[in-house]
Amino acid sequence: MIIDLKYHIASLVAVFLALGIGILVGSTLLGNDALTRQQKQLADKLMLQMEQLREKNEAVEARASALEMDNERQKQFEKQVLPVLVRERLSGYRLAIIETNSYGFPDDLIATLRLAGAEVQSITTVLNGFYIDGNRQALEKKLGWSNLTDEQLTTRLAAEIARGLVKGKNKAMEVLVEEDLLKISGNYGVPLDGVIIIGGSQDRKMVRVQALDLPLIDTLLQYKVPVYGVEETGVLYSYMQDYQKKRITTVDNIDTIPGQVALVYALTGKPGHYGVKPTAQKFLPELDEGGQPADGKGTSGIGTDSRL
Repeated sequence: MIIDLKYHIASLVAVFLALGIGILVGSTLLGNDALTRQQKQLADKLMLQMEQLREKNEAVEARASALEMDNERQKQFEKQVLPVLVRERLSGYRLAIIETNSYGFPDDLIATLRLAGAEVQSITTVLNGFYIDGNRQALEKKLGWSNLTDEQLTTRLAAEIARGLVKGKNKAMEVLVEEDLLKISGNYGVPLDGVIIIGGSQDRKMVRVQALDLPLIDTLLQYKVPVYGVEETGVLYSYMQDYQKKRITTVDNIDTIPGQVALVYALTGKPGHYGVKPTAQKFLPELDEGGQPADGKGTSGIGTDSRL
């Protein structure tokens, strides 16, 4: 809005200068007093409009500055209350993170989970959009698979990744690491209280939710492992609607403190769709006083909770 006003003011200045030149030329060549008066009146009107726009622009800039200050104070407040809201609520929880968007995730997410008492057992990152075109022959040769379409191969690999989280590293995961399609760190094959899938995309070509994310979710749910689908606020292509079809809990603003608080409470047994996008049903779960809720470790499924 500020940029538009500045552009408008610049346009008026240009018109005003052109009009001034026109008055000068017209007076010199024609000597027409009526024309000169008419041009002067128009110039005065333009000058008044320019002054009004300048005042409006100053007011908008002042408002923007005030909002920026309010936003900064809000962030400081959130950082201060975060420990009070989440500390030790996930004590004893073992979690795994799968990142399918290849963009990374907020650095403070791990810090928040640890502040809540959780142990992040492993972080699995899909690389290069998980496009297997250039690796297809190597993958088929090393794994002994054949006669699969690209989508079928991607889906089978996704299932193997999920299986590796639960049962331990497998050959498929090792091959994917060798082919620079996967990055793994941490402990695999340990009991898990939940898996956090970080999706969403900034590039339409990188969207693999049907062939990658959903098979991951399906396999994990088959192993009775709760799954939580999250993404950042600013992704251009949201996965929330697709995740919700699998009836798992979702958080669409995981890059914010409210989103991280929502995830922590969801993990304690408060399923739902949280965040700020149209697919969200609530901003936050019901917040409790004191320590860990009585219902303890929960499920990621939505079920028939009447609060949603």
